[in-house]
Amino acid sequence: MAAPAIGAGRAIGGNILAQPENQDMPEKKDKKQKKDKGEQKQAPKADKKDENFRYIVRIANSDIDGNKTLMMGIQSIKGVGPRVAAIVAQRTGLDPHVKMGELSEAKTDEIAQVVMNYPDYAPTWAINRQHDFETGEDQHLFGIELDMARKDDVNRLKMIRSYRGVRHEQGQKVRGQKTRSNGRTGLTMGVSRTRAQPSAKK
Repeated sequence: MAAPAIGAGRAIGGNILAQPENQDMPEKKDKKQKKDKGEQKQAPKADKKDENFRYIVRIANSDIDGNKTLMMGIQSIKGVGPRVAAIVAQRTGLDPHVKMGELSEAKTDEIAQVVMNYPDYAPTWAINRQHDFETGEDQHLFGIELDMARKDDVNRLKMIRSYRGVRHEQGQKVRGQKTRSNGRTGLTMGVSRTRAQPSAKK
Protein backbone atom coordinates (compact mmCIF):
# COMPACT_ATOMS: atom_id res chain seq x y z
CA MET A 1 0.00 0.00 0.00
CA ALA A 2 1.23 3.47 -0.82
CA ALA A 3 1.86 5.79 2.09
CA PRO A 4 -0.74 8.53 2.41
CA ALA A 5 0.25 11.99 1.25
CA ILE A 6 1.31 14.55 3.79
CA GLY A 7 -1.67 16.56 4.99
CA ALA A 8 -4.17 14.07 3.62
CA GLY A 9 -5.08 12.67 7.02
CA ARG A 10 -4.88 13.12 10.79
CA ALA A 11 -3.07 10.83 13.22
CA ILE A 12 -5.19 9.93 16.24
CA GLY A 13 -3.72 7.44 18.70
CA GLY A 14 -1.28 6.17 16.08
CA ASN A 15 -4.03 5.56 13.48
CA ILE A 16 -4.28 7.63 10.35
CA LEU A 17 -7.77 8.75 9.37
CA ALA A 18 -8.28 9.54 5.73
CA GLN A 19 -9.60 12.96 4.79
CA PRO A 20 -11.48 13.57 1.54
CA GLU A 21 -9.64 15.64 -1.02
CA ASN A 22 -10.69 19.21 -1.94
CA GLN A 23 -12.46 19.70 1.42
CA ASP A 24 -11.31 22.44 3.72
CA MET A 25 -11.59 22.31 7.47
CA PRO A 26 -14.46 24.43 8.87
CA GLU A 27 -13.23 27.83 9.98
CA LYS A 28 -13.56 28.59 13.66
CA LYS A 29 -15.63 31.62 14.47
CA ASP A 30 -14.09 34.28 16.57
CA LYS A 31 -15.02 34.08 20.23
CA LYS A 32 -15.39 37.83 20.33
CA GLN A 33 -18.22 37.73 17.80
CA LYS A 34 -20.06 35.14 19.90
CA LYS A 35 -19.63 37.22 23.04
CA ASP A 36 -20.91 40.33 21.28
CA LYS A 37 -24.02 38.49 20.11
CA GLY A 38 -24.59 37.06 23.58
CA GLU A 39 -24.27 40.48 25.16
CA GLN A 40 -26.76 41.92 22.70
CA LYS A 41 -29.31 39.24 23.56
CA GLN A 42 -28.83 39.45 27.33
CA ALA A 43 -28.74 43.25 27.54
CA PRO A 44 -31.61 44.20 29.90
CA LYS A 45 -33.97 46.91 28.86
CA ALA A 46 -33.59 50.09 30.87
CA ASP A 47 -36.69 51.02 32.85
CA LYS A 48 -38.08 54.31 31.73
CA LYS A 49 -38.76 56.60 34.68
CA ASP A 50 -40.54 59.89 34.65
CA GLU A 51 -38.25 62.90 34.56
CA ASN A 52 -40.29 64.46 37.39
CA PHE A 53 -39.78 61.43 39.65
CA ARG A 54 -38.69 62.56 43.14
CA TYR A 55 -36.43 60.23 45.09
CA ILE A 56 -36.98 62.09 48.39
CA VAL A 57 -40.35 63.51 49.43
CA ARG A 58 -40.62 65.87 52.42
CA ILE A 59 -43.77 65.59 54.54
CA ALA A 60 -44.20 66.73 58.15
CA ASN A 61 -40.47 67.43 58.61
CA SER A 62 -39.64 63.85 57.57
CA ASP A 63 -37.76 62.57 54.51
CA ILE A 64 -39.62 59.79 52.70
CA ASP A 65 -38.07 57.47 50.11
CA GLY A 66 -39.71 58.11 46.75
CA ASN A 67 -39.55 54.43 45.78
CA LYS A 68 -41.89 53.47 48.64
CA THR A 69 -45.61 53.11 48.12
CA LEU A 70 -48.07 55.55 49.63
CA MET A 71 -49.00 53.19 52.48
CA MET A 72 -45.39 52.41 53.43
CA GLY A 73 -44.06 55.90 52.76
CA ILE A 74 -46.46 57.67 55.11
CA GLN A 75 -45.45 55.26 57.88
CA SER A 76 -41.92 56.69 57.68
CA ILE A 77 -43.30 59.67 59.61
CA LYS A 78 -42.91 59.12 63.34
CA GLY A 79 -46.36 58.88 64.89
CA VAL A 80 -48.01 57.37 61.78
CA GLY A 81 -48.77 53.66 61.86
CA PRO A 82 -50.65 51.29 59.54
CA ARG A 83 -54.08 52.43 60.79
CA VAL A 84 -53.33 56.13 60.36
CA ALA A 85 -51.76 55.53 56.93
CA ALA A 86 -54.85 53.63 55.74
CA ILE A 87 -57.15 56.42 56.93
CA VAL A 88 -55.03 59.10 55.23
CA ALA A 89 -54.93 57.17 51.95
CA GLN A 90 -58.70 56.69 52.05
CA ARG A 91 -59.40 60.38 52.72
CA THR A 92 -57.09 61.57 49.94
CA GLY A 93 -58.65 59.16 47.44
CA LEU A 94 -55.27 58.04 46.09
CA ASP A 95 -54.14 54.54 45.17
CA PRO A 96 -52.35 53.15 48.26
CA HIS A 97 -49.89 51.28 45.98
CA VAL A 98 -48.71 54.31 44.01
CA LYS A 99 -45.09 55.36 44.60
CA MET A 100 -44.46 58.52 46.56
CA GLY A 101 -41.99 59.85 43.98
CA GLU A 102 -44.61 59.74 41.23
CA LEU A 103 -46.97 62.11 43.07
CA SER A 104 -46.96 65.79 42.25
CA GLU A 105 -46.17 68.48 44.79
CA ALA A 106 -49.85 69.43 45.00
CA LYS A 107 -50.76 65.84 45.94
CA THR A 108 -47.99 65.61 48.57
CA ASP A 109 -49.11 68.94 50.06
CA GLU A 110 -52.65 67.57 50.26
CA ILE A 111 -51.35 64.42 52.00
CA ALA A 112 -49.38 66.54 54.48
CA GLN A 113 -52.49 68.61 55.24
CA VAL A 114 -54.57 65.47 55.87
CA VAL A 115 -51.86 64.01 58.13
CA MET A 116 -51.51 67.17 60.23
CA ASN A 117 -55.32 67.46 60.60
CA TYR A 118 -55.65 63.83 61.70
CA PRO A 119 -56.69 64.66 65.31
CA ASP A 120 -59.68 66.67 63.99
CA TYR A 121 -61.46 63.72 62.36
CA ALA A 122 -59.96 60.77 64.27
CA PRO A 123 -61.78 59.21 67.25
CA THR A 124 -60.36 59.75 70.72
CA TRP A 125 -59.14 56.16 71.11
CA ALA A 126 -57.11 56.37 67.85
CA ILE A 127 -54.76 59.20 68.83
CA ASN A 128 -51.42 58.85 70.62
CA ARG A 129 -51.73 61.53 73.34
CA GLN A 130 -55.00 61.68 75.24
CA HIS A 131 -55.59 64.24 78.03
CA ASP A 132 -52.32 66.13 77.71
CA PHE A 133 -50.79 66.90 81.15
CA GLU A 134 -50.44 70.64 80.55
CA THR A 135 -53.45 71.48 78.38
CA GLY A 136 -55.79 68.56 79.07
CA GLU A 137 -56.59 68.27 75.35
CA ASP A 138 -56.51 65.23 73.10
CA GLN A 139 -53.61 65.50 70.66
CA HIS A 140 -51.80 63.41 68.07
CA LEU A 141 -48.11 64.26 67.85
CA PHE A 142 -45.74 63.65 64.94
CA GLY A 143 -41.97 63.61 64.49
CA ILE A 144 -39.84 65.69 66.85
CA GLU A 145 -42.85 66.80 68.89
CA LEU A 146 -43.50 63.18 69.86
CA ASP A 147 -39.90 62.70 71.04
CA MET A 148 -39.94 65.95 73.03
CA ALA A 149 -43.23 65.07 74.74
CA ARG A 150 -41.90 61.64 75.74
CA LYS A 151 -38.72 63.15 77.21
CA ASP A 152 -40.75 65.73 79.16
CA ASP A 153 -42.97 63.01 80.61
CA VAL A 154 -39.99 60.94 81.76
CA ASN A 155 -38.27 63.99 83.29
CA ARG A 156 -41.45 64.89 85.18
CA LEU A 157 -41.66 61.38 86.62
CA LYS A 158 -38.02 61.64 87.75
CA MET A 159 -38.58 65.02 89.39
CA ILE A 160 -41.58 63.92 91.46
CA ARG A 161 -39.63 60.75 92.48
CA SER A 162 -42.40 58.39 91.45
CA TYR A 163 -41.75 54.66 91.20
CA ARG A 164 -41.65 54.81 87.41
CA GLY A 165 -39.26 57.76 87.52
CA VAL A 166 -36.85 55.95 89.85
CA ARG A 167 -36.94 52.87 87.62
CA HIS A 168 -36.16 55.07 84.60
CA GLU A 169 -33.15 56.51 86.44
CA GLN A 170 -31.87 53.04 87.32
CA GLY A 171 -32.38 51.75 83.80
CA GLN A 172 -34.63 48.96 85.06
CA LYS A 173 -37.95 47.63 83.83
CA VAL A 174 -40.75 50.13 84.43
CA ARG A 175 -43.97 48.16 83.96
CA GLY A 176 -43.56 45.36 86.47
CA GLN A 177 -41.68 42.84 84.34
CA LYS A 178 -39.45 40.24 85.94
CA THR A 179 -35.74 41.02 85.93
CA ARG A 180 -34.11 37.82 87.15
CA SER A 181 -33.71 36.07 83.80
CA ASN A 182 -34.66 38.74 81.26
CA GLY A 183 -33.03 42.08 80.47
CA ARG A 184 -29.81 41.28 82.30
CA THR A 185 -26.91 43.66 81.70
CA GLY A 186 -23.42 44.23 83.06
CA LEU A 187 -20.56 41.88 83.78
CA THR A 188 -22.59 39.40 85.82
CA MET A 189 -23.90 37.59 82.74
CA GLY A 190 -24.24 33.82 82.89
CA VAL A 191 -24.23 31.44 85.82
CA SER A 192 -21.06 30.96 87.86
CA ARG A 193 -20.73 27.59 89.56
CA THR A 194 -18.29 26.88 92.36
CA ARG A 195 -16.17 23.81 91.74
CA ALA A 196 -16.06 21.13 94.40
CA GLN A 197 -12.75 21.49 96.21
CA PRO A 198 -10.86 18.27 97.03
CA SER A 199 -10.84 17.35 100.70
CA ALA A 200 -7.64 18.21 102.61
CA LYS A 201 -5.25 15.34 103.08
CA LYS A 202 -4.92 14.07 106.60
